[in-house]
Amino acid sequence: MLMGRCRRNSAIKIVNPEGALVSVDATMPTNSPNFLYKVIPLSTGQSEEREDMFQSVLSQVAEQFTRAFRINELKTEVTNRLVALEKRVEMEGLKVVEIEKCKNDLRKLRDEVTSRGGSRVNCSCKYNFSDDGKKVTPRRDVPTYPKYTLSQETIEALKKPTFDVWHWEHNEMLSCLEFMYHDLGLVKEFNMNPIILKRWLLAIQENYRNNPFHNFRHSFCVSQMMYGMIQLCNLQGKMTLTDLGILMTAAVCHDLDHPGYNNTYQINARTELAVRYNDISPLENHHCAVAFQILSLPECNIFANIDPEAFKKVRQAIITLILATDMARHGEILDGFKQKVDHFDFANEEHVLCLKRVLIKCCDISNEVRPTEVAEPWVDCLLEEYFMQSDREKSEGLPVAPFMDRDKVTKPTAQIGFIKFVLIPMFETVMKLFPQIEEIMVQPLRDSRDHYEELKQLEDSMTEV
Repeated sequence: MLMGRCRRNSAIKIVNPEGALVSVDATMPTNSPNFLYKVIPLSTGQSEEREDMFQSVLSQVAEQFTRAFRINELKTEVTNRLVALEKRVEMEGLKVVEIEKCKNDLRKLRDEVTSRGGSRVNCSCKYNFSDDGKKVTPRRDVPTYPKYTLSQETIEALKKPTFDVWHWEHNEMLSCLEFMYHDLGLVKEFNMNPIILKRWLLAIQENYRNNPFHNFRHSFCVSQMMYGMIQLCNLQGKMTLTDLGILMTAAVCHDLDHPGYNNTYQINARTELAVRYNDISPLENHHCAVAFQILSLPECNIFANIDPEAFKKVRQAIITLILATDMARHGEILDGFKQKVDHFDFANEEHVLCLKRVLIKCCDISNEVRPTEVAEPWVDCLLEEYFMQSDREKSEGLPVAPFMDRDKVTKPTAQIGFIKFVLIPMFETVMKLFPQIEEIMVQPLRDSRDHYEELKQLEDSMTEV
């Protein structure tokens, strides 16, 4: 029999007279006076230490099991975070529109401040070239814009000169330009990275100013007309894909960073651009320089995957076409094409180059080819830009062209001479090579001429009254 009392829940051990530990169970020997067991309580600290060790082992095992069972939960969490990140990127893309509005407002304010300053030395331009040769380069934090899926109706409309360019926001125009590059096979031909194509288009848009006329919408208008003429004249079957890429890229870039004041002003005011380019097509040279500054950025170089020799030829051809948009060279370029059109040979590189020069000129001044409701707002935009320049020229004591003077010009007088003596002769010359443009492009020009002549007669009769 065990004698004595122990506290409840105490830990004890039993030993025999020899000090050996006795197992407490039904088989243990009977306790007797000659063979007394001793009951020895264990210390509390020792018991707690063992219990803590046991709990620690249990906790580690439980943690391992928890980790094992949380793999699926971690996968779900990672997936959810990725979805949230994608949504955030999409939202950032949506903010681009608002950011652009703010930037355009700032540019407009800067131009107004410059114009009020009355300085002849500088015509503000975004790209300045410092003496050490460093150049300011455009950057974009968001490399994409909201995705738009073009309907079949829109795709078909894009191929026609009747396309209404006024119904589209900037992001939608970017999507249309992106579609054109894919549709013509240019992405595949030049092995373009589609993400870089998006970045390049965004950089292009960012580097058009918020002028009344020479803005990103004008660039899109010219590019869409070029895409339409490629379709209408079946140039895919007559020119190489490289030629088509040169035509489209030159159209997209042809007025980059236009300050809203033409070459005549640049030269007469002796601006930085005029001095830099020795009075030779200062604006067109500047457009080329900005275009290739953008392309010099690895994240915007759509021609990064063609070999250096091919890029050299592409670059030279794009420069040639953009320089051809200087209206001071109109007669020279059109006469050169007239000499070749009657015996035109698509296998002759010089003939094709002449055609490309004329095509970009046609697209650059093609607004009157479009329906009246699309074309006429462009006349208002152009006159507004002209009047801004003539007002500045008057304030600076510079010569003012009569066709830009708000006190002398009207919409009919501005358009009649331009349509009769510039547009119709040029498009009729192109019609000799592509007779199919007569109904769709040349006849609308004749109708537009008649429309403005009627308006002129009405104005004259009102003046007499």
